[in-house]
Amino acid sequence: MDVVVTGIGLVSALGPLDCSWKRLLAGESGIRQHQPFLELERQPLALIGTKPVDLITLIRQVLADAVQDANLTLPLPDCGIAIGSSRGFQANLELLASEGSSATSVVQDVTDVKDRRKKEEGRRKREEGRRKREEGRGKKEEEREFSVTYSQCPMPHAQCPMPHAQCPMPNAPCPMPNSQFVNFLPHMGAIAAARAIGSTGPVLAPMAACATGLQSIARAVDLIRTGECQRAIAGAVEAPITPLTLAGFSRMGALANTGCYPFDENREGFVLGEGGALFVLESAELARRRGAKIYGRVSGFGLTNDACHANAPDLGGESAIAAVNQCLKRSNLAAIDIDFIHAHGTATELNDRHEALLIEKLFHRGVAVSSTKGATGHTLGASGALGVAFCLMSIKYQMLPPCAGMKKPGFELDFVRCARSAIVRNAVCLSFGFGGQNAAIVLSAER
Repeated sequence: MDVVVTGIGLVSALGPLDCSWKRLLAGESGIRQHQPFLELERQPLALIGTKPVDLITLIRQVLADAVQDANLTLPLPDCGIAIGSSRGFQANLELLASEGSSATSVVQDVTDVKDRRKKEEGRRKREEGRRKREEGRGKKEEEREFSVTYSQCPMPHAQCPMPHAQCPMPNAPCPMPNSQFVNFLPHMGAIAAARAIGSTGPVLAPMAACATGLQSIARAVDLIRTGECQRAIAGAVEAPITPLTLAGFSRMGALANTGCYPFDENREGFVLGEGGALFVLESAELARRRGAKIYGRVSGFGLTNDACHANAPDLGGESAIAAVNQCLKRSNLAAIDIDFIHAHGTATELNDRHEALLIEKLFHRGVAVSSTKGATGHTLGASGALGVAFCLMSIKYQMLPPCAGMKKPGFELDFVRCARSAIVRNAVCLSFGFGGQNAAIVLSAER
């Protein structure tokens, strides 16, 4: 069964889909020197706005664009969902854990509040008399609250149980019922998307590090091919710019000092970026029946794992090679049939060398290669989804986006140095993630 793409929603540091594509072809970059956190030094970041974006806000924006682009009307009760995020609600959880205090002090704050409440409850019961005190014993656990001091409520307006404007103490400790904590579980972004479109179909929330976007699309294709649904919305969204994420990658030595230069001889490391891309996937039969425009089809995918190292690829490359070969086989294509490779291209020393060797080994010498992370930054789990969108735009416009940030190629591949026209029938997008996650997907022009 053919599965086709009928709608794309994308937001990156370059802007929404059409703006991102035009700026990408023009060789522009959304990377700037920023630092939204006072305790950290300025560094290159690819922010969508002037401050870190909220995950739910980003999901809703990209989702709305995808649905509108596909010319669909809500609700979509039978639509499947496969939306991933490798970092999830980490920004919200970091705020809950600490704003200038350790996790231990947060726990102590919770304990102190509970102790005060118990004392107040005891006094009230004594005043009401023995009978009411006995009746009230079974209710003293009826509601407990976390209370952490913030300059403002840490929760997005859409999730907060109390409208901010109605809060009697907007700059005081923000009460959050225990039940509200579940809104920050990793899969709740996908659940929010399902609610937004009125779907009661299957909801998946893959997490596969930087391969999350491709894993999500693959799972959605499976949902359609196995008959669980005829339509699904899939992709990944990431809001990864948080103090812990920046500090962690900095300690690893993975971050660049000046910019992102994939496959360049003088590459420095990656630059964190915000963004996401979601796709409306449909069976070709459904799409044609409703007269939908079609960007292309998902011909096949391959997914493997190195089972080797937490943050380095298996230098032998066997599992990564297997993922690409699996992808080509499922697509009924040979390597010579691929016209364009959207590489993972993080601009780290090890990843780029590993990926360049893989491309040299598996594909013909003249295949065009590009990485767009020099323009969008590395959006982690969403990076593969952005890559798929750019592959589909390449097929639609028969144009290849440049390898942004490249000054002096470090490998002998046919890198796209400037935007150029080309015949693009089949494009492959590659993603490689921490833990040894390998993913490849082929996008093809409509038959």
